[in-house]
Amino acid sequence: MDFSLRELECFTAVAEELSFTRAAQKLHLAQPPLSRHVRALEERLGTVLFDRSGRKVSLTAAGAVFYEETRTVMPQLIRAGETTRRFASGQTERLRLGFVSAVLSPELVEVLRAFREIYPQVQLLMHDLPPADQLAALQRGTLDGGFIGLPPDKRTPGIQLLPWREEALAAFVPFGHPLATRRQIDLRALAGEALVAVSSEAAPAFAAYLHTVCAQAGFRPRIVLQSPRAQAVAVMVAAGTGIALLPASLSRVVGGAAAMVSIRKAPKISHVFARPSGTPAPAMQRFMDLLTR
Repeated sequence: MDFSLRELECFTAVAEELSFTRAAQKLHLAQPPLSRHVRALEERLGTVLFDRSGRKVSLTAAGAVFYEETRTVMPQLIRAGETTRRFASGQTERLRLGFVSAVLSPELVEVLRAFREIYPQVQLLMHDLPPADQLAALQRGTLDGGFIGLPPDKRTPGIQLLPWREEALAAFVPFGHPLATRRQIDLRALAGEALVAVSSEAAPAFAAYLHTVCAQAGFRPRIVLQSPRAQAVAVMVAAGTGIALLPASLSRVVGGAAAMVSIRKAPKISHVFARPSGTPAPAMQRFMDLLTR
């Protein structure tokens, strides 16, 4: 690396504050040495990173590229220091867990809270990732477990699935739509309606599940727009783009922005916890015991 961490820290502060004065205050550093560090970085890189010609400081095109490529470095180093301090203070174990926002229910929050209370020496690192990304991370070994929602249609090599919760499927309807005033509908009432959904690339099991339950109700879903995130789907419903079929617990995300209509004889969604196969580490075994008790 041709530059120092101090130079990177000074550059990042100026890039985020767009002011040498505020950046110096943020770093508790006098402005002249901060400016020297930034100039030294520019000399090492062979390019100007900031436009100082006007009264305001702005990133040059090269500076914007450098910031985009390095903006996560300092936060990652800070997390590394915090993790090391926790380890030194007795937090000798950690669990890296993935979750889909759609399954972040009060039940899951209570499990996480209870685990931290019972096992304070275990550090919980939570990562909000789509199911497909969680499974890939589990296979790479960068996650220890994940709340992936529905189980995949096909078995994922090296992955064990643990059922832990069920909930109903519900229809989320834009206000103003004729169905928004209904308390309950049959699923086939959505035949021909414009639907918005979580993309099959992000959540293949859930996408396949929707097609299956709609086929069982006698129609093929007319999906007009997709997103990798359930929250984004909920926002599209609120914007009037279409109706969404989502876990009923997503009502906490939608809030009062759309109507949640229950489905008569609603299909159940089975949520699973995924982890690498084999004998679990002690921290993982304790977590699974708490999850399933």
